[in-house]
Amino acid sequence: MERTNFEKLRVYRLSEKLADELWKTVTGWSYFERDTVGKQLVRAGDSIGANIAEGSGRGTFLDNRRFVRMARGSLNETKHWLRRAHKRSLLTAAQTTKLKPMVDELAPMLNAYLNSIGAVKSQQLVQPGVQRTTDY
Repeated sequence: MERTNFEKLRVYRLSEKLADELWKTVTGWSYFERDTVGKQLVRAGDSIGANIAEGSGRGTFLDNRRFVRMARGSLNETKHWLRRAHKRSLLTAAQTTKLKPMVDELAPMLNAYLNSIGAVKSQQLVQPGVQRTTDY
């Protein structure tokens, strides 16, 4: 099965890797920890890649940019829940060592991806065959 365009993106593949590591981490926690911090952390982590995928399938670069911004928001939410997990001693040193580089790398990658989407010229905003007007 051939990969779709979003699956070829390094930023998407890294978001998947992070989400999988978060899942592995949280599944080892007690019920209370999983049910509170864990569910939020996994949902936020999964949302990063989901937003990249959804944006790439929307058909316009404006929609794609909007969803990449949502992915950045989900990354920040993930950072919040990781901070909570760390403060509550839910993460081992090894888990922190594994997760932190992925989180730190994703922010600039999302920004670079967003900037690459923004490089599209304004003429491409108009649907083919539709006359552009300057009336406001």
